[in-house]
Amino acid sequence: MKHNTNKTTEQVIFFSIGLFFLSACNRLDEVNYTPKISPQSFLQNQHWIKIQVGDFSFIWSQPTSTIIVYFVGLFTMYAGYTFLRNRKKEKSKLWWGVGLLLTGLGALFAGTSYQALGYEIKCSGREFCTWTSWWEIIYMLLSVPGMNAFLVATAYTNTKGNFRKAIMAYAVINTIGYSILLLYGAFSPVKFAVSFECMSLISTPSVIFLLLLHGTSYAKNKDKMNLLLLNTWLIFVAVGIAYGVYLSSGIAISLWQKGIWFTENDVLHVGMICWVYYILNRLGNVLIDLE
Repeated sequence: MKHNTNKTTEQVIFFSIGLFFLSACNRLDEVNYTPKISPQSFLQNQHWIKIQVGDFSFIWSQPTSTIIVYFVGLFTMYAGYTFLRNRKKEKSKLWWGVGLLLTGLGALFAGTSYQALGYEIKCSGREFCTWTSWWEIIYMLLSVPGMNAFLVATAYTNTKGNFRKAIMAYAVINTIGYSILLLYGAFSPVKFAVSFECMSLISTPSVIFLLLLHGTSYAKNKDKMNLLLLNTWLIFVAVGIAYGVYLSSGIAISLWQKGIWFTENDVLHVGMICWVYYILNRLGNVLIDLE
């Protein structure tokens, strides 16, 4: 009798924990646009098509943008696979491959929620559309570790000893700290913590560090590797600036009023294609670990 009672108690505990996490996950739906946006308004502000297959139908949001962002994801993952396949004994190539794989996979999750199934995930069956989704949370959970993988790769090409260990420690702490912050923001929920802006802010110190490190290393050694790595991060920054300028300019709205759909996200993703193409074609043969 005592054994049965204990078993019942365990079942109640596990069931309660499951309900807690289920309700916590649903709290992300409480984060709305400001001002709130109805499903009808959501569709009015973007290009979309309805896909009908027999009795099954769904809204495909931003078809052209979907194609671009999915290409970014797959192309970036291909670049990551190429680095891993050709890494030989270079740990820097290993971590560039890991970073590219994580970044590309994150882009696929982002494209599903921001673009392809944005209406179905965030608006369908609701009075007001939610501002984000777990697809986007997973995208961010993958993207920051991806950036930190690039940081670890640089630790192998440009540093050694305690300096290398410090960079790796920062990469680990930054990844864990941001993941905790992001999940806290998702379960609480806290809008800024689950935003693209917060993710960008967390990653900015790493980008600045990489620019300074490769810039000073090239100025000192005049070597091809650091020149190409410096160019890599200059292109990355240029893509971010182009995204911000296009977003603030209102060009996307003007174009959409003329029936042309090309958003700031498209600018970002086209720029990312150029960035990954540069990495794939220029870095693979020059990365050498500093022993």
